[in-house]
Amino acid sequence: MALSEYTETTSSALVERWQRGYATRLFLTDLLVLVVVVYGSQFLRFGASAAEQLIARSEAQTLEITYSLVSAVLIIAWLASLALFGTRDQKIIGSGSTEYKRIADATIRVFGVLAIIAFLLQTQLGRGYLLIALPTGLALLLTSRWLWRQWLNRRRAAGEYSYRAILMGERESSAHVAKQITRDPSNGFVIVGAVTQGGTAQDLAPGVPVLGSYDRAIEAVDASEADTVVFTGADMITPRQLRQFGWDLESRSINLIVAPALTDVAGPRIHARPVAGLPLIHVDYPVFEGNKYAAKRAFDLIASFAGLVVLSPLFLVLTILIRGDSQGPALFRQERVGLNGRRFKMLKFRSMVADAEKQLPTLLDQSEGNGMLFKIKADPRVTKIGAILRKYSLDELPQLVNVLRGDMSLVGPRPPLAAEVERYDESAHRRLLVKPGITGLWQTAGRSDLSWDDSVRLDLYYVENWSLTGDVILLYRTIRAVARPDGAY
Repeated sequence: MALSEYTETTSSALVERWQRGYATRLFLTDLLVLVVVVYGSQFLRFGASAAEQLIARSEAQTLEITYSLVSAVLIIAWLASLALFGTRDQKIIGSGSTEYKRIADATIRVFGVLAIIAFLLQTQLGRGYLLIALPTGLALLLTSRWLWRQWLNRRRAAGEYSYRAILMGERESSAHVAKQITRDPSNGFVIVGAVTQGGTAQDLAPGVPVLGSYDRAIEAVDASEADTVVFTGADMITPRQLRQFGWDLESRSINLIVAPALTDVAGPRIHARPVAGLPLIHVDYPVFEGNKYAAKRAFDLIASFAGLVVLSPLFLVLTILIRGDSQGPALFRQERVGLNGRRFKMLKFRSMVADAEKQLPTLLDQSEGNGMLFKIKADPRVTKIGAILRKYSLDELPQLVNVLRGDMSLVGPRPPLAAEVERYDESAHRRLLVKPGITGLWQTAGRSDLSWDDSVRLDLYYVENWSLTGDVILLYRTIRAVARPDGAY
């Protein structure tokens, strides 16, 4: 097949086309949002007469700065900042939180520069105008990107707007990467095959056939019409061979991605570090103290206090319902293990009969949990109102008091029982390096339906990669998960 013919028929051209189309949609949406927000803020603050209101005038009176001019410049600068920060970069759109972080950074920087310029020029720029435009614009930009991401996920679920990828490397490494990628279909990668040493006929994983050996890699790429190759590592391939392979892919406009052996490490902790022509990867260690952790604690304090104030009427109603449904106190206290192994009393609304703990030994053989946790889908100890509380996780709300006290965080690993901690292996003990949370990755990924290994994996991923932005996203996902209470029993 001639190269020109390949370029016209390969799926790489289709990928480039949908990437350009999607980026154009994002740009037009950003432009619409900013025009509405900026001119809307101008109108709300100053009314219709603000269009020609002077902010500054040169001594020669040849230059007049009006709010209409400032709004136009602000829109252009805001759009330029979004482009400069790569908020529409094909490598970050569609999955992860990097897209949202870059939008926040671009927005804050452009308003910071605007404030500095206004100060240097000694202009009387209305603060109310900026205080309306900044948070409103940021919120609507994030919302619009989220809506576009939902649209993209639906297209990907239908088999569109995805990358056709081939894995190339040692069988065990490639199988691990395939498992990680297929866990989340929204990442946009569809594994269409693999290239391994010897090219055995046995599939790498369900739905992932082996297409050939290393010496037939290019032929396998051409035959599968892949637009991406993920290299997972292979001792049999020399650096020179890999470089030549990269050139062959370049001539076909096919992406080459190198998957490091490190897993469950989020992007912000990974930095490319070129040394003597080698693209080395520098990995930051997790942060458990300092300014970042102080910001998390401040967020917990403010949010938990506000939550307790707003939800206090609901607390009163639930207390009355629980006390009226069965005998016993409305609150249930249970010892859990927190940060660095410190034990504390975790609060919950009581969802079982008062003597539930005494009945536990007679039910152990009926457990439907994941081997470590005791769970029964139709637990006879659960009260009528308790079943509703559990279904929508309302029984967890009193833990806002634990957050306010400092025993827990809003987001973190699931708070374990002391008996569970005694059975932890070395890796699971890392869950205790941060405060347990009311919610976390385990809450948004299936709750009680998760296996023990998956629960540990999700908690460890959070411990290693937590961020305040990630916490906010998980709180939002928790609201969605509670509205669709799968795995809650």
